Amino acid sequence: MQPGLPFEQPDEPLRIHFVRMRRARRYVLRVRPDGDLRVTIPRGGSRSEALRFADQLLALAQRHGLTVNGVSIRNQRSRWGSCSARGHIALNFRLLLMPADVREYILVHELMHLRQPNHSIRFWRLVEAACPGFRAAERWLKQHGAGLF
Repeated sequence: MQPGLPFEQPDEPLRIHFVRMRRARRYVLRVRPDGDLRVTIPRGGSRSEALRFADQLLALAQRHGLTVNGVSIRNQRSRWGSCSARGHIALNFRLLLMPADVREYILVHELMHLRQPNHSIRFWRLVEAACPGFRAAERWLKQHGAGLF
């Protein structure tokens, strides 16, 4: 299954270019200027896992009508995720170790920074509209999150 993007034309299928890099330590997803995707596969990674990775992060963004310019998975020491002003989302690989609803909250949190780049009341209203159970996810993170680092 190929991920879809808001700017994808129905008559033009999205192309994904897989690039295996021996020195890479994480999967990296970039949107090229022509709209194609470039997925870097790290040492020990697989093409099928890279495709699954690309499909999940973009599907959630599309569901909320957002465009992500790049996604990377990292070994962050103190953050679950971050969002740059250029639309690049970085996520901690430890998200895989938490319940799906908590993981989805973190993804939504970072995606909402594409609409509101701060933690204002407006930002939290966007998060709540997209993820009504976010307070339970926050409680889970406070109780169990530190144990994952």
